[in-house]
Amino acid sequence: MWNQVSKSFVPLVGLWFGFDLLSHLIAESFWFQEVGYLRVFWLRLGTQAAIWTIVTLGSAWFLLGNLVHADRLKPQPSKTQHSNSPNALFWLIPLTFALSLLIGVLLLHYGQTAASFWQLNWVLPNISPVSPTQFGLDTIAQILAQLFAPLGQGWVASLELIALAGFAIALLIYPRFLLTVIAIGFSLGLGFILSHHWGKVLQALHAISFDGIEPLFNRNVGDYVFFLPIAELLQYWLIGLFIYGFVAVCLIYLLSGNSLSEGTVSGFSPQQQRHLSGLGGCLMLAIALSYWVSRYELLYSTRGVAYGASYTDVAVQLPAYTALSFAAVAIALYFFYRACFNSKFRIQNSKLFYGLAIYGLVATIATPLLSISVQRFAVQPNELAKERPYIERSIAKTREAFNLTEIDAQTFNPQNDLTLEALQKNALTIRNIRLWDTRPLLQTNRQLQQIRPYYTFFDADIDRYTLPSEQSKRTTEEQQVLIAARELDYNNVPPEAQTWVNEHLTYTHGYGFTLSPVNRVAPGGLPGYFVRDIGVDAPNQGNGNLRLSSQQIRASIPIENPRIYYGESAHTYVMTATKVQEFDYPSGNENAYNTYDGRGGIKIAAPWRRLLFANYLSDWQMLLTSNFTEQTKLLFRRNINERIRAIAPFLRYDQDPYLVVADVKENQGATPSRLYWIVDAYTTSDRYPYSDPGQFGFNYIRNSVKVVVDAYNGSVDFYVSDAQDPMIQSWAAIFPNLLKPIATLPPALLSHLRYPIDLFNSQAERLITYHMTDPQVFYNREDQWQVPNEIYGNKTQPVEPYYLITKLPTAASEEFILLLPYTPNQRTNLIAWLAARSDGENYGKLLLYTFPKQELVFGTEQIEARINQDPVISQQISLWNRAGSRVVQGNLLVIPIERSLLYVEPLYLEAEQNSLPTLVRVIVAYENQIAMAATLDEALQAIFQPTPTKTPAIVRPVE
Repeated sequence: MWNQVSKSFVPLVGLWFGFDLLSHLIAESFWFQEVGYLRVFWLRLGTQAAIWTIVTLGSAWFLLGNLVHADRLKPQPSKTQHSNSPNALFWLIPLTFALSLLIGVLLLHYGQTAASFWQLNWVLPNISPVSPTQFGLDTIAQILAQLFAPLGQGWVASLELIALAGFAIALLIYPRFLLTVIAIGFSLGLGFILSHHWGKVLQALHAISFDGIEPLFNRNVGDYVFFLPIAELLQYWLIGLFIYGFVAVCLIYLLSGNSLSEGTVSGFSPQQQRHLSGLGGCLMLAIALSYWVSRYELLYSTRGVAYGASYTDVAVQLPAYTALSFAAVAIALYFFYRACFNSKFRIQNSKLFYGLAIYGLVATIATPLLSISVQRFAVQPNELAKERPYIERSIAKTREAFNLTEIDAQTFNPQNDLTLEALQKNALTIRNIRLWDTRPLLQTNRQLQQIRPYYTFFDADIDRYTLPSEQSKRTTEEQQVLIAARELDYNNVPPEAQTWVNEHLTYTHGYGFTLSPVNRVAPGGLPGYFVRDIGVDAPNQGNGNLRLSSQQIRASIPIENPRIYYGESAHTYVMTATKVQEFDYPSGNENAYNTYDGRGGIKIAAPWRRLLFANYLSDWQMLLTSNFTEQTKLLFRRNINERIRAIAPFLRYDQDPYLVVADVKENQGATPSRLYWIVDAYTTSDRYPYSDPGQFGFNYIRNSVKVVVDAYNGSVDFYVSDAQDPMIQSWAAIFPNLLKPIATLPPALLSHLRYPIDLFNSQAERLITYHMTDPQVFYNREDQWQVPNEIYGNKTQPVEPYYLITKLPTAASEEFILLLPYTPNQRTNLIAWLAARSDGENYGKLLLYTFPKQELVFGTEQIEARINQDPVISQQISLWNRAGSRVVQGNLLVIPIERSLLYVEPLYLEAEQNSLPTLVRVIVAYENQIAMAATLDEALQAIFQPTPTKTPAIVRPVE
């Protein structure tokens, strides 16, 4: 009966798994065909399949072949009764149990690596896997420490340890069956893990030389970036494979012939010894490879005062690793000799054991002790002299890897001669001083502009647009604005309305955006808007049903078709062109509806396609609904973060995609798109020699790609913004149809490119230390910098980089820059500021302005202290901070104007409940004066041209 059931059930299960695999494969093919990157998908899938096949079949052939061979050589159970030998059991049980535990720890280590690939977090900047942690003595110690840590906290907390012990006991009871099952599973797991590193394999096959040469081994930097990860993967594979093979065969031999029950061990036969010698030779070759790779990994050592190979690493570790590697090869050759030839020239087993013990002691104890001794007694007494060449290497390579060598450093000598006439000459800078931070603007938007509960403003981004001038409507100027997309978040739909039809057929897209100047304040202290509202009937609305502030704005900002099908909050899949009307936007007491006519989506009218995608999405309602038509299309993977990572997972992405509204003047079909997402993408590596990664998981970075996603059609384009980067050259050789030259980016979008914040943050953080190029200054940390703090709300936080429009001291006109000030370590006065340029031919250039060390330039913390210590200003803030409301101190901006610095901080007032922040005051500081007034103009006038104002400004001199 059971055989009949199994004969029917097993084929059905196999058929179902086959259909599930086929449906996922075809669905992914359709999706990649929709976005135009089908060849990318098939090359990636083919590479993964090839790696998986080679690793899995190779591992299974090796392990199963050795298990079968061991099964042939093991002695058969004796029919003669033997008396138990306590001496044999004394060492046999602990030995076999320890070997079983070793297998358990090995599987736990490799299983954790495999589990990390099972479900990806699509929001992470980088989903490409890093090189896995190698299995070794330190790994075993770490895993055991984690397992034994919960002891004493009850058996529930110790479940992992209990499970491991149970596994080891089961392995002793059923060794042959379990070792075979584990061998199959382990082979599949190894193939699964290594196949996820397909990108490293492809890049090694398309390696590009870097400009730099690593000085220790005199090899090109590209050898480490492209080939060292492959050597580490090979080490990871072979170490695990050979350890398991050797230990498994040992267990079979030790547990054969009822050895545990009878308490007798006859020892290894000559054939078994030859078998174990062959396996031991393989293991020693893997160990030799491990030590040889470790020689090059010294370039990433953290032992010395600087990152990379230090004096001790070069003088002790490098020769030791070389000797250990050659010794391991010699031992492996001897093992192979024993396995292949039954010669009289054989070392006694006891002597061989002692030799291996000595090798282990040298590797695990003697070498580390020698390194510690040299570091303590030879290096530390004369550390600077010993480490100077290695410090120089670390400084040079870190600056290369983070592109700090391209920074143009200049001296900024404050003249402190700013006048009202100078402010008027820099009126564009003044008009673009940011009074609205993204956080209070988002709070206001969510109160006033979400319109309906199912809309959301996920983020607000700073950009610049060419708009009519406030001074003369006939002229235009670059204005800094905050733009926020009004997306639809289905999770906010009322629970009683959360039906399958509403989720997938009705609520399909967001609508519109808000666009507000950074410096405009409407009556009541609320933000002023260029574009706002939704579903309005106003003379300036145009065709987008959004309210615009003027006809001039309408001529500058294209708002036709402001529908957002692809965005940061789009987490559901939807079907369009169905019998159910798609909700478009609310209009008064009624709703407007629309039918999607964009280029995105996959047609699913055919029954077989519905079945395929119903299985792929685990949504069988797709088969039962009668709302589909011949034109129905499925739009899935609509979240732009997931979308771009699915196409190019090998890139690292900026955490702040930003929305751009532009008319690209291309043939886009019946309904043109006007909204685009721009995402900065990076090529990164953690294998750039001598480069210090600091707090980051990489030690090389380039902003090599700009990604543009159409918010309506869903198209994704990758543009190469740094063609000199060897890593992007490698990817371009791998995927020639994926990457486009930046020259093909439409000009309307090109003008909105900005220097990315994540790249700037990484460079700014590394510059804190690596602006010091003199080894002695670096060693003593004499000129260490830090990012200053500011008060935001009532909390202290580090100053964040901020965009502004200003004219740099050496520039001819205003431009859009990203700026961050520095202070000396443990000091509060300014020492420098870093600026990244974003406009035209100057895009990507970095400027570092350093202040004379003999002059005091107020830092943000000093200005904040003077603001909060001022008796009149602090009294006013205290009056506002009464029950039910609180004052929020906004970002303190340091604005360079000519050869002077101006400090501006907005003050917001918000209720503790249902917060709706309003801008109530602007504080301006210059030299020894601080002014607080209702507007920026009044505060500036109070300092530079004191006259009576409607709301008297508070002006306090700073002593």
